[in-house]
Amino acid sequence: MIVLNGIAEPIEAENLCHVLGASYDVPVLFDSADMSNPASIRDMVERVGRSFGAVDILVNNAGIQHVAPVDEFPEGKWDAILAINLSAAFHMTKAVLPEMKRRGFGRIVNIASAHGLIGSPFKSAYVAAKHGIVGLTKVVALEAAEFGITCNAVCPGYVWTPLVESQVDGQVKAHGISRDEVIRKVFLAEQPTKRFVTIEEVAGTTVFLCRRLLPPSLALPCQSMAAGRRTDMAAPVPENNWCNAALAARVWDRSPALAWLLDVPSPAVFHDAAEQRNCSHERGETQDGRHLG
Repeated sequence: MIVLNGIAEPIEAENLCHVLGASYDVPVLFDSADMSNPASIRDMVERVGRSFGAVDILVNNAGIQHVAPVDEFPEGKWDAILAINLSAAFHMTKAVLPEMKRRGFGRIVNIASAHGLIGSPFKSAYVAAKHGIVGLTKVVALEAAEFGITCNAVCPGYVWTPLVESQVDGQVKAHGISRDEVIRKVFLAEQPTKRFVTIEEVAGTTVFLCRRLLPPSLALPCQSMAAGRRTDMAAPVPENNWCNAALAARVWDRSPALAWLLDVPSPAVFHDAAEQRNCSHERGETQDGRHLG
C-alpha cells in the first residue's frame, strides 16, 4: 500500500493513484492532510493505520520556499516554512515510530538539501529548516537504531524538473544571457559534475535506503548523503549517491528501482508532497504551497 500526500486537484490525484497502482500492482491512496497542522498529520497516520496497517516506510519530502533578506523576511513566511519543511517531518516521524518500534522494522528517509549543510543568501528560513532536518535525522537514528529502524537524510543540489526548468527560463529573461550560460553559471556553478541530478537517480537512492537488507557498509542508523553541490563536508561523496530534494511522486512511475527492491511484506508507504522550489528570479517572489509530482 502506498499513501501519497500533497496538494493536487482531485482528478490529478485520482489519475496518479490509478497509474501507480496499475504499474506496480499495489493499492495507492491519496490523502490531502494539511502538513502544517500537527493534528491533521496525526489523523492521517491513524486513518491509514486503521485501514491498511502500520507504516513500514516514511519519506518526509514536503517543502515550500520563500527568498528575501533576513531584515525583510516576512514573519508569516518564516513560520510557514519551518512548519512545512521541518516540523511536519517531526510530527510524521513521531506518529509512525511507535508501531515501527513494536514491529522491529522501519525506514525513514528525510529529503533535506545541500542547504542542510551550507548556507545561501536570502534563504534564511529554508536553510534553517534544512539544517534542522539533518539534526532531526541524527537524533531519530540514534534513538531508533536498536529497534531495527534506520533514518537517513539526502542532501541534494539541483535536480532537473519542470520546476527548475521554469526557473531557468526566468533567469534567462532576468539576466539577459543565454540558456546555456544560466544553467552553467547560475544553477550548476557549485555542482562539481556540471550536470543536473535526474529524478530517476533520486528515486533509486531513496528506494535503496529503504531496503530491508542493506549492505554492511550502509547498515548504519544514519547517513546524510550530499550530492550535486560543493559543501563543507570533509570527504567527497561518490556519484552513485546522487539524490535530490525534488523527489516527485511521479518517480514511482518512472523508476525501475520500484520493481520492488523492497522486501518488506505488504509495505505501507508514506510519501509527502514533492519538494517545491518555485523561486522566481525576483527576490521574494516565490510561490508558496506544496506541489504533487
